[in-house]
Amino acid sequence: MYRTSFIFYRGLLLVITCIFLSLVPTHSAPETALIGQIPGFTGTLPSKHYSGYVTIDENHGRSLFYYFVESERKPSEDPLVLWLNGGPGCSSFDGFIYEHGPFNFEAAKTKGSLPQLHLNPYSWSKVSNIIYLDSPAGVGFSYSKNQTDYVTGDLKTASDTHTFLLKWFELYPEFLSNPFFIAGESYAGVYVPTLAYEVVKGIDAGTEPIINLKGYLVGNGVTDEEFDGNALVPFVHGMGLISDNLFEEVNVECKGKYYNSAIESCKIKLAKVDEEVDGLNIYDILEPCYHDEVLRETATIKLKLPSSFRQLGETERPLAVRTRMFGRAWPLRAPVRDGIVPTWPQLLNSHTVPCTDDEVAYAWLNDESVRKAIYAEKESLVGRWELCSDKIFFNHDAGSMIKYHKNLTSRGYRALIFSGDHDMCVPFTGSEAWTRSVGYKIVDEWRPWTSNGQVAGYTQGYDYNLTFLTVKGAGHTVPEYKPREALQFYSRFLAGQPI
Repeated sequence: MYRTSFIFYRGLLLVITCIFLSLVPTHSAPETALIGQIPGFTGTLPSKHYSGYVTIDENHGRSLFYYFVESERKPSEDPLVLWLNGGPGCSSFDGFIYEHGPFNFEAAKTKGSLPQLHLNPYSWSKVSNIIYLDSPAGVGFSYSKNQTDYVTGDLKTASDTHTFLLKWFELYPEFLSNPFFIAGESYAGVYVPTLAYEVVKGIDAGTEPIINLKGYLVGNGVTDEEFDGNALVPFVHGMGLISDNLFEEVNVECKGKYYNSAIESCKIKLAKVDEEVDGLNIYDILEPCYHDEVLRETATIKLKLPSSFRQLGETERPLAVRTRMFGRAWPLRAPVRDGIVPTWPQLLNSHTVPCTDDEVAYAWLNDESVRKAIYAEKESLVGRWELCSDKIFFNHDAGSMIKYHKNLTSRGYRALIFSGDHDMCVPFTGSEAWTRSVGYKIVDEWRPWTSNGQVAGYTQGYDYNLTFLTVKGAGHTVPEYKPREALQFYSRFLAGQPI
């Protein structure tokens, strides 16, 4: 009798304990990281925002800054996405402010006042939790107290970012079960697959916390020097930017290979191609360029760049697409090679690039009240915020990304490779070619995909969940040019739905 009563009461106690625990809030995000108010914004936030630092090396004081936006839908269930901008050396506030962040920014009406923030109807936080990370140390608000950390590269950046993720999940353990994706654009075509590979190695090794990685997305990403280097000529011909005659001449002289040719006659024809497209906006051939002879003369360029790169990519849209474009990807027909990769300020031999400042982001993120509100360190420690840093010395040491993509997709991780089809900086022709070169079976034949009842681009699906997609009329930073369409393909991909 006594034993029966003991078992009964012990069982009852367990039931009561389980009920009690189920009533205890599971949200354990650090309250000290919660953002209370955002200067420039007067409305009510549709979800919680957090920001701050994660120290990834205590001895060196190496700390990475993040801004975390909870999903506006179901934070506890929706996917969690890490967003990385490229450069190398460019801050992920680029994506936050100008592409798919929670706000649309309106330029300040008077000098010295803050930009005005309005809710972005096409924010990616509509359907996902999203972390914007400044990486590596020395970029954006991220920093190290040991200057040697600013000498870095692909592999160290991937390792450091993996360390960041492990420590971040310790701070936000309630998101460990959420499907996790890594996304980025431009030079993040290197950041994303190398980081995904580090995460997978950690999973294989049983490194805790175990990250629930499901896949990744890369937009207009540099991938492989030969495929990227051969992409421009077919792109500019297909777009009607060079004549059939010139295209045929280039093909004859270069024997169909335009990258790194040693044939002098090929180089002469390629120089003619460069001359023909010299006046175009490299980031979107549809956008006009602002010509200012004085500013053009002041720019000191070490490498061959189209003149449009030294000009403003002017547009009539107020801020939908920036008038000042800077630091997004490698120069025209010069893909990333093994070895030192100069950052844009280093490339242009200037701390401040003439007429290419991102004024709205610069004004907002360097305002003292904003930095205090988002818990960014003081200027005396991390310096002024710049879109792209000249602090780091970056080494491309991971080689071609194709081997990474093959490894990841063959293991079942889903990959979306998307391209704005009017970007001349990293043309879609290169991305289309390398995805085809992987050799996977086509399971979804080339077809249009639609948004809002209109053809928004084209897609081709391969075996092992590898998908290539174009976005019609978009430039280098797809969500900046086509925010509605970007949110739609993003939402469908995260949900595992056909695009």
